Amino acid sequence: MSERPALPLLEVEGLRTWVDGGTSIVRAVDAVGLVLGRGETLALLGESGCGKSMTALSVTRLLPDAAEVVAGTVRLEGSDLLELPEKAMRDVRGARIGMIFQEPMLSLNPVMRIGAQVEEALHRHRRGAAQDGAMPRARALALLQAVGIPDAERRLDEYPFQLSGGMRQRVMIALALACDPELLIGDEPTTALDVTIQAQVLDLLRGLQRSRGMAMLLITHDLGVVAQTAQRVAVMYAGEIVEVAPVDAFLHGPAHPYSRKLFDSLPERGRRDAPLAVIRGSVPALDGGFTGCRFAERCDHAFEPCRRSAPSLVQLSEARQVRCFLHDPAVAGAKVPSPAAPTAPAAPVGPVPDPGAQQGLAPALLVARDLQVHFPLRGGLLRRARGAVRAVDGVSLELARGRTLALVGESGCGKTTVGKALLRLVEPTGGTLSFDGQDLRSLGRAHLRPLRARMQIVFQDPYASLNPRIRIGDALDEGMRSLRPEWNAAERAQRILRLLEQVGLPAEARLRFPHQFSGGQRQRIAIARALSVEPQLVVCDEPTSALDVSVQAQILNLLRSLQQQMQLSYLFITHNLGVVEVVADDIAVMYLGRIVERGPVRAVLSSPAHPYTCALLAAVPRIERSGAPDGQTLPGDPPSPVDPPAGCHFRQRCPRAMAICAQRYPDPASLPDGRAVACHLHPAVPAGR
Repeated sequence: MSERPALPLLEVEGLRTWVDGGTSIVRAVDAVGLVLGRGETLALLGESGCGKSMTALSVTRLLPDAAEVVAGTVRLEGSDLLELPEKAMRDVRGARIGMIFQEPMLSLNPVMRIGAQVEEALHRHRRGAAQDGAMPRARALALLQAVGIPDAERRLDEYPFQLSGGMRQRVMIALALACDPELLIGDEPTTALDVTIQAQVLDLLRGLQRSRGMAMLLITHDLGVVAQTAQRVAVMYAGEIVEVAPVDAFLHGPAHPYSRKLFDSLPERGRRDAPLAVIRGSVPALDGGFTGCRFAERCDHAFEPCRRSAPSLVQLSEARQVRCFLHDPAVAGAKVPSPAAPTAPAAPVGPVPDPGAQQGLAPALLVARDLQVHFPLRGGLLRRARGAVRAVDGVSLELARGRTLALVGESGCGKTTVGKALLRLVEPTGGTLSFDGQDLRSLGRAHLRPLRARMQIVFQDPYASLNPRIRIGDALDEGMRSLRPEWNAAERAQRILRLLEQVGLPAEARLRFPHQFSGGQRQRIAIARALSVEPQLVVCDEPTSALDVSVQAQILNLLRSLQQQMQLSYLFITHNLGVVEVVADDIAVMYLGRIVERGPVRAVLSSPAHPYTCALLAAVPRIERSGAPDGQTLPGDPPSPVDPPAGCHFRQRCPRAMAICAQRYPDPASLPDGRAVACHLHPAVPAGR
């Protein structure tokens, strides 16, 4: 008697999820089908708002009150999850299905310590844990260490607001992995992580898959992560699946026109002198019916059948499907027009000047010298100081008008604190700081206020920075009324409409609240708000981390265009080195509160001089490298900024460390190409030599 074939771990058929939009029904997920086997990773790609997250929430039955699954089945090893009572479903979540949410600050309890939240999951799903008080804390500590949180034992007793965005995301990953689930659903699980920690987390997830046969449904917009992690890819557009393929076949030749557009939008070296390709228009509204292909209005290859009827999924091979008439044998004889002209960017972008062309000629707009931000640690009944967190420990930066300085480094190294200190949103504890010749540290609040319109920031977490009770139009208007009182109401209203159009949102978005947008859409709103008062300096703290590649290209084009039109200066805090290659003129690499290498972006990225910079570049996931990365991930975790190691702070993780590295911190050395490197491999030349 022949053995029955093994059931897929997860099987989704004909899934339809509708959302009550008040005046209309939004068909967020429309007849979606997915199959996922044990030990397999399926990547779900698509633009923000296309239904990826709603699909994941439908599988786990964590939909908001206004949403409902109206059709389809979701089977976990043959058992339909949609038919289970809620009590039984609670036993499935966490124990058998783990979920990493896109917005960690919304998912973590703000009034519970980190360790207590991890222990709570263990108590709920591991009955034995409740009998042994020491085991859950030890397990929680091991999980935080596994996902790369520095000084993990101290972090167990901290609250979510005390962690950086990247560290909060790592806590979410630890929570999802706490009970060793069979299926892990990751909604942009590595979006907020720097490349080294991302590499460690992906290694961790791959190791769990090998040891336990765990399956992953990975929602991401990072094609490099897809190349290194997934076995199959499903591309989603406007609520439906448009392409399913093995990852190698997909990366070497995407079949659907929408998939090809995603590849064209990637920021890559060599695209600096031209605008990035963007997909014109936006994902269509899902509150109405469709008579033809949902991508037809944005497609360069659309022809008559595309507008007349909706295409079905065509089987190209045993493992590959595509929803497109270009691959449908029934219309193969139709005349397909030539592709349209290249897609125009969201805003006109001229050639980008050579990074070194203006060096030394443009006056410095922002200058920081030996900037320090130390946070005192207090304890005991009298709250006496017991040391300090050296978040920023002697940083010197200079930013000229019309230039972009990228600040990169691992999560927790002090990048965001530098950005806030430069705007005096966090008070520096040492060093000097000037803006357009004015000493910022000497200004009181009343004298600093007029400068606020000239200095703006785009925060990393858009949901936390937007007032949930204020409509988007009012949020944009609020800043202009406060900082640009010379503009009248009509001027402000026109500017709001223009800003929404520039960042790819419809005019009616001004009437909605923040919770009615996806994570990527909220980030676009945050960018629009920062630009609304026409600043001279914008600190961009991971402004594109939550965006898919097509919208990222649109935002980067917009930022570059505005820079040329208004001579804007950007401090661009990011962990995406692909973005750095496209937008930055100069780069500063930060490690544990200090700059270890800085200089022109082309010189630093083409030939990194510091071992830490080399490690960052080696960890970048690239689409030409499928499967596991060739090199080893950076070992260990960053040291604690409370007690940094003697000598070079990087020496404990450096593959080229020498005896002198433990004795003293290296002085910055100037290289012939204009770079400064703090490393004993490049000794500084004493004055006079």
